[in-house]
Amino acid sequence: MALSNRLSDHRWATAAFILVCAAGYLARQAIGNVYSGAQATQLIEALSRAGLYLGSAIVTASITTLALMLTLIGMIRRMEKEFDAATYRSIDLIAKLATASLMIGLIVLLAFTLPVGEFEEMPQGWFIRLYDGLFAACVVMVGLVAATVAVLYNTVRRVIGIITPGDDV
Repeated sequence: MALSNRLSDHRWATAAFILVCAAGYLARQAIGNVYSGAQATQLIEALSRAGLYLGSAIVTASITTLALMLTLIGMIRRMEKEFDAATYRSIDLIAKLATASLMIGLIVLLAFTLPVGEFEEMPQGWFIRLYDGLFAACVVMVGLVAATVAVLYNTVRRVIGIITPGDDV
C-alpha cells in the first residue's frame, strides 16, 4: 500500500507538471516566433508585468506551504493515530516541490527587475533567448506549484482517511 501511495503521489505530481508545461508550450507556440530584438523587448516588458505578480504569488504560496508542512508534521506526531511512511514521504515531496518553486520564483523575480529596455548594445538574438528563458521559467514555476497541489491533495486525503472514524473517506 505504501509503495502504491508513493507512486500515486509521484504520478499525480508528474501529470500535473506535464500538463502545465504542455499548456505553456502551446501558449508559446501561439505567441509565435519573435523576429527582432525590438519585438522581443516589448514581449519581455509585457511578460515582466505579469511575471512580477505571478512570481510574488508563487513565492508567497511556496513559503506558506513549507510552513504549513512543518505544522502538519507537528500535528501528526501529537496525534494518537499511526501514520505510515508514505504520509511522511508525501510531506517530504511537497516540501521539495515547494522549495524548488520558491527558488525559481526568486530567480524569476530577480530577472524581472532587470531594465531590459535599456540594454541597447546587446546582440539581437540575446533578447529572444532572454524572453524564451523567462517564459520557460514562469511555466516551470507554475508547473511545480501544480505538482505541489496534486501531492498536497493526496496527502490531505490520506491524513483525513486515517483520522476519520469509519470508512466514509
